[in-house]
Amino acid sequence: MRIFKEEQRFNQLWLIVLLLVSIMVPIAIIISEYIENPSSFSISELISIIGVMILASGIIFLFKLNTRIDEKGIHYKFFPLHWRFKTINWSQIDNAYVRTYNPIGEYGGWGLRGGFFWNKSKGKAINVSGDVGIQLVLKSGKKLLIGTQKRNDAESVLATYKSKFN
Repeated sequence: MRIFKEEQRFNQLWLIVLLLVSIMVPIAIIISEYIENPSSFSISELISIIGVMILASGIIFLFKLNTRIDEKGIHYKFFPLHWRFKTINWSQIDNAYVRTYNPIGEYGGWGLRGGFFWNKSKGKAINVSGDVGIQLVLKSGKKLLIGTQKRNDAESVLATYKSKFN
């Protein structure tokens, strides 16, 4: 019995830099407003506003994608949107393979993407970074792509269980 496990988080350097820059500008404006007119709000309000802004921009770092492939099927959890693993049994899968994709062009970016607001023919994607994913084509006709940073391991485990979905 082979098992594939992976945990991914939003920890790309470009994302961290973008968030830092995007939060520093409003914080600088708020602080300069306070310096020019200290009666505009109290010091506790200033600290609260800055704290809320930092927390709001940091929420993205709570998200994590867990993937597990075992003899029962493919399991995934995109915390905090999913509190428990979602399981796709091998009997529900028509085809499963690892592929390179265009996150922005095909799904509109990273995260829980696709479906209602994007190209429905591509199905849904759950991804955190990169451009490699485990493409699932279900017997129901639905498609799901689960991002991975472990291409070779995922291909190897899928090959092990190929007889379960073919």
